Amino acid sequence: MRGFFRVVGWVLRLVAAAAVIALVVTAVRVVLTGRDDERRASDVIVVLGAAQLDGTPGPVLQQRLEHALELHQEGVAPVVVTTGGALAGDPFTEGGVGRQWLIDQGLAQDEALAVEVGRDTVTSLEATAEVMRDRGWDTAVVVTDRPHVLRSVTMLQDQGVDAVGSAAERGPGGWWLTARYVTRETFAYLHYESQQVLP
Repeated sequence: MRGFFRVVGWVLRLVAAAAVIALVVTAVRVVLTGRDDERRASDVIVVLGAAQLDGTPGPVLQQRLEHALELHQEGVAPVVVTTGGALAGDPFTEGGVGRQWLIDQGLAQDEALAVEVGRDTVTSLEATAEVMRDRGWDTAVVVTDRPHVLRSVTMLQDQGVDAVGSAAERGPGGWWLTARYVTRETFAYLHYESQQVLP
């Protein structure tokens, strides 16, 4: 009987070690992917939504939009797609506010497209991929915060889009917030991947 419990103990330790390794490896991927700017000529630049304040981009969304505008001005893609829906009762969507900000900065109406769907990354990117398919767009540069790049690019790739990431230069602010963000994205990415392999 003691032999049985010894085997169970070893199995549990191996499982725990494997879980720790998976967490560490994923966290490293989250950090390194966010630092690796893969901007390249594409059909569209996709800006992940973030909070807007009464029709004005919040600080995080502002950073993402500024980076997307820079990419557009460099000729990376002819169209910028802004994503994100609205909170219940809010007349403004993240995608709509982002699009309007880009137009205010000089983009033509047909150079900025809002996909005003979703309150989470996966829903927004599923809707974005559907719009891209309808318009014959196959390639994208995803703009978001550095820790968010790995999960966002993976989700869009899983929708059949040839996607790469180019993070907004500034992070969420401070090592503590960055560490929390990386931790959150590590668990969110592993959760997403587990959902893809489960029936």
